[in-house]
Amino acid sequence: MGSPNRVWTAWLFVVCVYWCFCSMERNKMFVEPSHIVYEELQSVSPALVNDELKPRYHFRSARNWLNDPNGPMYYKGIYHFFYQYNPYGSVWGNIVWAHSVSTDLINWKALAPAIYPSEPFDIYGCWSGSATVLPGDKPVILYTGVDPEQRQVQNIAFPANLSDPYLREWTKPDYNPVIPPELGVNASAFRDPTTAWYAPNKHWTLVVGSKRDRRGMAILYRSKDFVHWIKAKHPLHSSKDIGMWECPDFFPVAAKGRQGLDTSACGDGVKHVLKVSLDATRYEYYTLGKYFHYMDKYVPDVTSTDDHTGLRYDYGNFYASKTFYDPAKKRRILWGWANESDSAYTDKDKGWAGVQAIPRSIWLDDSGRQLVQWPIEEFETLRDKHIFVKNKNIPSGGFLEIKEIQTAQADVEVTFDVASLEKAEEFDPYYVDDAEAFCAKKTAETKGGVGPFGLLVLASANREERTAVFFRIFKAQSKYMVLMCHDPTRSSKRESTYKPTFAGFVDIDVTKTRKISLRSLIDHSVVESFGAGGKTCITSRVYPSVAIGEKAHLFVFNNGAQDVKLSELNAWEITEPEMNDEIIY
Repeated sequence: MGSPNRVWTAWLFVVCVYWCFCSMERNKMFVEPSHIVYEELQSVSPALVNDELKPRYHFRSARNWLNDPNGPMYYKGIYHFFYQYNPYGSVWGNIVWAHSVSTDLINWKALAPAIYPSEPFDIYGCWSGSATVLPGDKPVILYTGVDPEQRQVQNIAFPANLSDPYLREWTKPDYNPVIPPELGVNASAFRDPTTAWYAPNKHWTLVVGSKRDRRGMAILYRSKDFVHWIKAKHPLHSSKDIGMWECPDFFPVAAKGRQGLDTSACGDGVKHVLKVSLDATRYEYYTLGKYFHYMDKYVPDVTSTDDHTGLRYDYGNFYASKTFYDPAKKRRILWGWANESDSAYTDKDKGWAGVQAIPRSIWLDDSGRQLVQWPIEEFETLRDKHIFVKNKNIPSGGFLEIKEIQTAQADVEVTFDVASLEKAEEFDPYYVDDAEAFCAKKTAETKGGVGPFGLLVLASANREERTAVFFRIFKAQSKYMVLMCHDPTRSSKRESTYKPTFAGFVDIDVTKTRKISLRSLIDHSVVESFGAGGKTCITSRVYPSVAIGEKAHLFVFNNGAQDVKLSELNAWEITEPEMNDEIIY
């Protein structure tokens, strides 16, 4: 054994090495990408774009890649929509903040990018963030930049000219970054600042998504002037064994009624929502709870599951969502990215990738246990030719085709009557937290008791190609369980296409209502569905090879053992809104 001094020196060396290693782990000097990187495709764009399956009424760019909605806001009569965009190719990379404006959230004009890599603090990326309108009608953007050390840092930008209603130019002060990652913060997992709220303690407050090991974290920051930010001693909230929290969103909802609230609202009659996007699984969940503003602490309700099995806005292709308060109509509006299910090489060949889901109004359900969503009312101005069907019996194994409208681009609302529940199948409790796996096991092809019944959309004439949107009712120990599914397993004859099933349970008591409603928005390669008035929502991306354009058909179907009554169906063709892709400078 060596001398005590040598032992002490060796021990100290080991401790120092271990501390340095742990410090590097906490502040990794590389970026953990939240998208698969195809470097060879990032700047490849075909001369001609294949529009065959491009959605017509969902927000999309003329070409190339788009993803996360960033800082939607309303400013002096104009809705501003910022989003992540690759100007050079149709896969993720070269990301800038694209910018479009509208007076109705339906018809859009494209502007030049608001923010793009240009300074040391964002030279390797201008990633997601949020917009906040400060007192005196002064908008400001906070966004994540990637610096030369590959650290994720939070930066600020201001409009160059407040008299320009389109806010076409934005400036980035030299004092950026305003929120760098401190010691103990993982510099490669530190992104997506939220819209700020003004707390009763006279501070502006926001959170940034992060993680510590496997613990998802909403790191809290406070500022008196919106420029100098101080990290709080504790996060707003965190949850173990869940991984990185991307794109957090924190906002109030009224305990009663459908009116939206300003992001700074708190106190009696107010609940709060914390939504996070899970980088590990590529889906989102949210909780409802109470915000203790004097402690800057959020505590979920006991009825809100605080992990990956929790409530979701949407159980399908819907990610990186962002809400904003619309003071013009006193509502809160939700945007979400409907990402592709196709391969990156297919996206490269067609020349475009990614759309935004239809903006949704969002409010608290009467039960207080979940949120409800519905397409914004302005969307109905696009409704054109109309078909109405009433009181049709759909026998076991039966179909009813809905004709005389173009169903590849449609809005369909339908209500089913369920007269009897006697033939409902027994519910397998193994699937209580995994509706998606349950739907994959019991697809639309699997004959049931009460259901599957619903719609076959984007279907070929012989129904060999179709996407099924349906309900299925099960008898559990103490209640009936209603499962809502999107089953695209036969959506395309292309064998290589990814066709995932999506599903969620619907919180309704069918023993009282005996009715179930469904609304589906069909747009060539997008299907958005709203069950029971928006209690359960599912979005799918599908890629028909036969049921395209005028060759797409729409059917009502029933594959259950008992008959189902189609109480009422309304279907509209949807006209294409104005989406001026020619940039206005």
